[in-house]
Amino acid sequence: MLRDEVAKALKVVQDGGIILYPTDTIWGIGCDATNTEAVKKIYNLKQRDEAKSMIILLDTENRLESYIKEVPAIAYELIEFAENPLTLVMPGARNISPALIAEDGSVGVRVAKHDFCQQLIQRLRKPLVSTSANISGKPSPQNFRQIDSDIIDGVDYVVDIEQYNTDVKKPSTIISLGPDGSFKFLRR
Repeated sequence: MLRDEVAKALKVVQDGGIILYPTDTIWGIGCDATNTEAVKKIYNLKQRDEAKSMIILLDTENRLESYIKEVPAIAYELIEFAENPLTLVMPGARNISPALIAEDGSVGVRVAKHDFCQQLIQRLRKPLVSTSANISGKPSPQNFRQIDSDIIDGVDYVVDIEQYNTDVKKPSTIISLGPDGSFKFLRR
């Protein structure tokens, strides 16, 4: 089942489509983080201002250096010891769609601890965009049942796992990291 869903989602993402999928936090809308056209489809679907960047998911912290010019040493410690899902906003984003990079050159990165996400990213061999499955300005859905039908109808594929899970999930903690290792919480 999981393998089949990963294969179906992989085909859609490789073809430039966008997917609705479960993560280690809330349900996300995603695509290949190197495909600007696909990224723009997500901005359109969410009715989101392109100045508001979205995060990328990696399958392992070993890939951080592929997408961040200089990873502050503290990033690895924060990832290792985080008890809850953690997004790190770091400067020096590279090798992803320019539409994902904030004006200051940063991008938010989370190492996914979710089987589906990890397997899809491993097979894609690129980061996956992740943004909450809601129209911009509306509350983030805490489970699949709370996702607006406009979102469900607007993606190219809805991953068929965990749709009946009604556990309330929360967005990740977000920490902004400076190149010198300084940090501040953006969302706890």
